[in-house]
Amino acid sequence: MLSTSSTSEVFQSPGNRAPNFQSQENAAGLLVKFVLFSLTIFWGAFLLFQVQPIIGKFILPWFGGSPGVWTTCMLVFQLLLFGGYAYAHGLNRWLGVRRQALLHIVLLLISLVTLPITPESSWKPSASDAPTWLITSMLLCKVGVPYFLLSATGPLLQSWLSSTRLIDKPYRLYSLSNVGSVLALLTFPFFFEPTLSSPQQSMLWTWSYVVYVLLCTWAAWTIYATCHPIRSIENEVGIPYAAVSWDRWFSWLACSAIASTMLLATTNQVCQDTAVIPFLWVVPLAIYLCSFIITFDSERWYSRRPCIQFAAFSLLLIYGARLFEWRLPLPLEISLYFIGLFFVCMVCHGELVASRPHPSRLTLFYLSISAGGAFGGIFVGILAPYLFSGYYEFQWTILCAVMLFMVTYLRSYEAWHHRVPAGCKLSLALLIPSLAIVWLSYWNGHSSQQLLATRNFYGVLSIRDEGKGSAYGGLRKLVHGRVVHGTQFLDDSKQHFPTTYYTHMSGVGRVLQSLVDRPLHVGIVGLGAGTLAAYGRDKDRYRFYEINPQVVELAREYFTYIAQSTAAIDVVLGDARLVLEQEPPQQFDLLILDAFSGDAIPVHLLTAEAMDTYRRHLASNGKIAIHISNLYFDLQSVIQGLAESSRLECRFIEGREGECPDAYESTWAILSSDSAWLETITRFSKASKPTGKAVLWTDERSNLFQVLK
Repeated sequence: MLSTSSTSEVFQSPGNRAPNFQSQENAAGLLVKFVLFSLTIFWGAFLLFQVQPIIGKFILPWFGGSPGVWTTCMLVFQLLLFGGYAYAHGLNRWLGVRRQALLHIVLLLISLVTLPITPESSWKPSASDAPTWLITSMLLCKVGVPYFLLSATGPLLQSWLSSTRLIDKPYRLYSLSNVGSVLALLTFPFFFEPTLSSPQQSMLWTWSYVVYVLLCTWAAWTIYATCHPIRSIENEVGIPYAAVSWDRWFSWLACSAIASTMLLATTNQVCQDTAVIPFLWVVPLAIYLCSFIITFDSERWYSRRPCIQFAAFSLLLIYGARLFEWRLPLPLEISLYFIGLFFVCMVCHGELVASRPHPSRLTLFYLSISAGGAFGGIFVGILAPYLFSGYYEFQWTILCAVMLFMVTYLRSYEAWHHRVPAGCKLSLALLIPSLAIVWLSYWNGHSSQQLLATRNFYGVLSIRDEGKGSAYGGLRKLVHGRVVHGTQFLDDSKQHFPTTYYTHMSGVGRVLQSLVDRPLHVGIVGLGAGTLAAYGRDKDRYRFYEINPQVVELAREYFTYIAQSTAAIDVVLGDARLVLEQEPPQQFDLLILDAFSGDAIPVHLLTAEAMDTYRRHLASNGKIAIHISNLYFDLQSVIQGLAESSRLECRFIEGREGECPDAYESTWAILSSDSAWLETITRFSKASKPTGKAVLWTDERSNLFQVLK
């Protein structure tokens, strides 16, 4: 939204500019320089935000497809952004423009040594590695230096242009840089991801960065060659070096921190029970950046009261949906979150623009914005998993946003501003939202008998006892987010019953009951409550692969499936695919894939390369069972693609709710080379053969839009 109708707003004629540029330079030459400077800012912002989904998708399979991967990536990128802005502010504060330009040229050339950005396989995690710190170290080593310099591009070049008086309104170039950022984000899922493989994306970005280095070096050399040793701005144009009060600086931090926290908390929510895919990463970030574009382009685009009213209403809808656990259609649910994010960011960034300082404090202003963003990343990525047993940062962000809305909304009334004592204003701003959130949280927290709630990098787990006194004596549930991952009857005489998706009438139950003629070696990807161990017999061997250590602890402590099983049970900690790639062939008679977190899709477990790994671990007549129950995605075409590429027969078996005690509706895909055996196990069940067009996913190319219900 950077207007070009009046170039006089951003471009000074030769007669009006300060004497830093050579006086004989004509307007056409200045215009060319301005265009090239703008192109450098735009291109730097484009690369800055395109590298995020590229590197995030590249490492996502290494960490089990957890939403925490993107949250950690965002944390690192925000800290690097803060570092780049601090670097630009430090140069502007302590060095003249010519020295700034020389130093920046040297750093740009050094950064070329760190290319390419593709992480080597040596960075793949082991079971003992802490995911957050490993991802942080990897990103700092592989993209840290280029990202740091790209982060500094916008404020540094705007500062140079402002110092030389080539432009009159440098803040509008911040809107231009965000246009480049949004374009980078939106072209990734719709063009670059479906068109290019991950290694190709990485190499294209690397060469694009080389082009950026050339552009930025040209810009820095131009500044060096055409500027005299810089004097302070107040001496050149008679403008005092404007001081910034503490309350004004704190308001910059608060507004940017609330917007950043809302961005990350919203991204966690939409990825938690759907899928961790670049589309659901980049859209919230694009919305966040669009609010920057709109508000920084012109003050007329932000109207305080309507924006606050829309933001408050959208947050009320979001919290109501979470409170009453409404099962909304996926597009509607995601749209609610995105609308709320947009209006919260509009208010926060609109208030930033309303209080922006004179260009003499431009780099301090940007540094404060990035500091608030970094605080939001630290809060969601590092502090929240240790402070909260659930995803409560979303509620806390709503609380802070509502308090900000009240303060800014009431401030717009002159009578309120002048007549009401400051203490009353602060009390109301803090008390009313706090009471509302506490009451709603109390109401929501007493909806079930929760024994335990715990959280780590992989998500939120809780243990609940429900239905005590019922005909079956009550149930104990293991819940991940909002989705049940296993139950067990509390009655001792019924604790050996397999439940939920694993009953005797389910697809996996029918398979296990059909293979009773010999001792079985069974591999299971995903432990849950350990329900499948109930099928274990003497001389059977069951080998579970589980990425989340807390799941292992809870399954052993709160459930008895593993302890009561007569089979030999092994539990291997780590991402199943990475572990299987490193292990010798296991000769599994049956390999069961059940590693979905709620309705989130572990795409890296459903690719052709993953299937090759599974086949290597199967016995000569081994079978594969894949749990594909899902509210939002129809994965039958993906399984069909895997079966065809592996020359296996495939059947889909539906489990019905209520056909066994505590049975859930389920869909299991059964793959085998033995068509006669498949016909046998599906004869008395609700089963179907693959229909429609097969979809084959690979590690380099996968598209969830193809299978959206």
